[in-house]
Order: sequence, then C-alpha cells, then structure tokens
Amino acid sequence: MKKELPEINFNNQDNPKSYFDIVKIEDLLQKNLDHDISENHLVKFYIIFFVYEGQGYHTIDFKNYNYKEGTVLLVRKDQIHKFFRSPNVKGYLLVFTEDFIISHLNRMEALKSMQLFNDSLSFPKIEFNNKEEFSDFTILLKHLDLEYNIKDTFSIGITRSVLHIVITKLFRIKAKNGHFVERKKYLSQFLEFQKLVEEDCFKSKKVQYYAQKLGVSTKTLNTIVNNVVNDSSAKAFIDERTIMQIKRLLISTDHSIKEIAYIAGFSDSTNFFKYFKKFTGNSPEVFRQAH
Repeated sequence: MKKELPEINFNNQDNPKSYFDIVKIEDLLQKNLDHDISENHLVKFYIIFFVYEGQGYHTIDFKNYNYKEGTVLLVRKDQIHKFFRSPNVKGYLLVFTEDFIISHLNRMEALKSMQLFNDSLSFPKIEFNNKEEFSDFTILLKHLDLEYNIKDTFSIGITRSVLHIVITKLFRIKAKNGHFVERKKYLSQFLEFQKLVEEDCFKSKKVQYYAQKLGVSTKTLNTIVNNVVNDSSAKAFIDERTIMQIKRLLISTDHSIKEIAYIAGFSDSTNFFKYFKKFTGNSPEVFRQAH
C-alpha cells in the first residue's frame, strides 16, 4: 500500500496568530518532525529558501534544483517539494501564508507579491548577481530573524514590512536576471485561466472549454497566455498543468494506472499512456517507480 502524500499545514506553535515563521535550514534538517522532509510532501503555505553557506539540492514539483551560497528557491502553496540532507548548508526558510501578506498590503500589492511564487510566470530559482547584493540580502534576513524573535507589540508589523522588502528585492533580482518581466495587460485574465485549469484539467483539456468559461474567444485566450507566458499557447499550458496533476496522483495514491487514466479524463489507458509519455518521455509506471 502506498503512503498518502503528506499535506503540511502552517503551524507556528510559538506564535500561532502570526501566520509567519523564520527557521534556520540547518536546524530544520536536524529536527524530528511528524513527517519526513526528505520525502515528497505538499505544503499549504509559501516558502522563501535562502542559502548563505554550503551547497546541495532541493526538489520542487519533481524537479531538482542545485543550490549554493547566494541561492534563493521559491515554493508556492500547494506545491510538492522535498529536502536533501546536506550537512554543510546554512540559511533561512521564510514560511508564511497569504494572510500574512494580505493583512499588511492592499489587494493589488498583495497580488503582485504572490506573483513572485507563481512558477508559470517565472523561474523558482534566483542567483544573486554580485557579492554586494548577496551581502545586503543576508544582512536583511538576519535583521528579520532578530526582529521576529523580539516578539513585542511592534515585531509583527516590522516583520511584515521587512518581508515585503525581501520580496521586492527578489523581484528586482529576477528582473535583472531576465527571469521576470512585469506584465499588466493580461495578468488578471491569465491568473483566472490558470486557476480554472488547475481545477478542471481532468474535466477538459480543450482550449474552447476554458475560453467559454472565461467569456472570450480561443484566439483571445491564446493571446492572453502568449503575452504572459512567452512563446506558449493555451493548449500547451493546459497540458503542462494536467501532467503535473497526473504526477501528483501517481506518487500520492495507490490507484492503478488504469484508475488514474479514468480520473484524469481518459477513456482508455492506452491514450493516457501515450499522452503522459509524449510530455515526460517516460511511461506513468516508470515515473511512479522513480519517485
């Protein structure tokens, strides 16, 4: 029997009403928790993973990312990730829910902050351009750690403000590295489309279905996607999200391949096999065994 994929909710026992926590990576790797962080688990919060010493790698949605001194990795709510126990790594995990951001910022600024974590909009890995940027960021996070642990009536407000600065600085680094360009014209429509696809991709994989739901033509929907996700189409995005949802079923349930094919909206397992292999290069069974 396969184990259920653990879903980890935000739980700050020291300050449960803050919706924020800061954890040293080296401390987390030594802790005995109620789940194995070196196995795949789904998180119900956001993580900024910052390394200031050592090296290793981390898995986000089944993809391995190497990290070293000066690397930032971003994990968004409802992503699957796992740690690898690197003995020499030191850094910080900033862990928070959207409530922590929304309670401090206006709606538009909060929406912009959440875009930093959207893997459809930008790459989840950031490298600092120079030692000065890296040093400034390290000092900022150490200040955040000290401020948060004061725990007086002012600390939460200051912590929120510093976190907003952290996120804004990361936007700047992404822009400099060419990994993120702010796009306003179609962003809200794209985010609505993205949410709909993640909810209904097993129901339909046709562009027309989503265009009708959104009240636009298929041509307009393709324009929206291409504008926000460069050189992509609505169909390519639907397929990408569908494959990710299938992967989650393969590793988190003991359903047979045939059952998963049916859940994913395929009338027979042969078409399901061809679809999955087309986009991953492997059969569903090979992927399941590998993970």
